[in-house]
Order: sequence, then C-alpha cells, then structure tokens
Amino acid sequence: MAVPRPVVDTAAGQRFYVRPNRPFKPPRLTAPPANGELNATSNPRPHMKLYYLWIVAFALAAPSWTSAEDKKAPDKPAHKNVNPDEFEKLSKEPNTVILDVRSPKEYAAGHIKNSVLLDFNAKDFDEKVKQLDKSKTYLVHCAVGGRSAKACSKMDGFDFPKVVNLEGGIKAWEKAGKPVEK
Repeated sequence: MAVPRPVVDTAAGQRFYVRPNRPFKPPRLTAPPANGELNATSNPRPHMKLYYLWIVAFALAAPSWTSAEDKKAPDKPAHKNVNPDEFEKLSKEPNTVILDVRSPKEYAAGHIKNSVLLDFNAKDFDEKVKQLDKSKTYLVHCAVGGRSAKACSKMDGFDFPKVVNLEGGIKAWEKAGKPVEK
C-alpha cells in the first residue's frame, strides 16, 4: 500500500508535494563480481569510467586541432581614422578622392569641396565601390562617422589599400571650422 505524500497548500491556491528528507547516496563505482551477478554494491555499468575518461581526453585535445591559420589574431582594420585637420591635409595630396557616403538629400544640404557622393544605403553601393580605382587614396566621411566606418570596412574587405575615415564625420568637420559647399 502506498504511503500518501504530505501536501502543502499555498495562499495562491497552489499545491506542492513535499518529498521526505533523504540523504544523497552517490552510486558506488565498483566492478561487477566475477560470477557476473549484479547486487546492490556492484556497478551495472563499469564502462562509464572509461566513457568519462574519453570525454575529458577529447575536451583537452580539441583546442589543438585548430589550424595555425585559425589561431592568427584578427587583422587590424586596413583603414585609418583621422581628425578633421589631418583629413584636410590628406585631401590636398595628389591621387586622392573624397567619398561622401551620405544620402543625396544630406549631400545637397552641404558637402566638402570636390567630394564624390556614393550613398552607403543604396542597393548598388557594393558594386559601385568595386568599380573604384584601387590605386587612389579614398578619404571617406558621412554625417557623424558611423556609415563611413562601415564603408571603410567594406572597402577593406574589397582590398583597397589606402582608405581613411573622418572621425566624427562632417559634423566634426564643421565644428573644426572647415569649409562646406552648398
């Protein structure tokens, strides 16, 4: 006959069954008797020790399986970030293109002299970037620096060797008192 379990009712109307307090007894890990009979003190699965040993060995060996190429530190971004003064200085060097990656509406509101509009959010942005001459230095900017940083990363991915990002975008450019065309 089953012994009824004690029940605790809470104020919220929930019912909990209380388990009797029994001490935890871990299973004994012993080999089975030589005659093959299992009793209360023998381990029915003696192979489990070996199983756990294999798991530990596998976990310790797995990190060494990665190739040397995978262990390399991630490459630093190929582009460099500069302030407005450095950006202006670089813009006066030969073989340099200023890329404005803002929207056409933002470009019309004011842009750096001789800059080329290449909308970062346009669907064909990647295709247009791939068509650019990789031998030139590209000075990239947007409104505050977010889109231009992403554009520079994309250009890094397309193997452009000389890419420069204007930190703070055209807002930092204007704050530094640099000229803007409308």
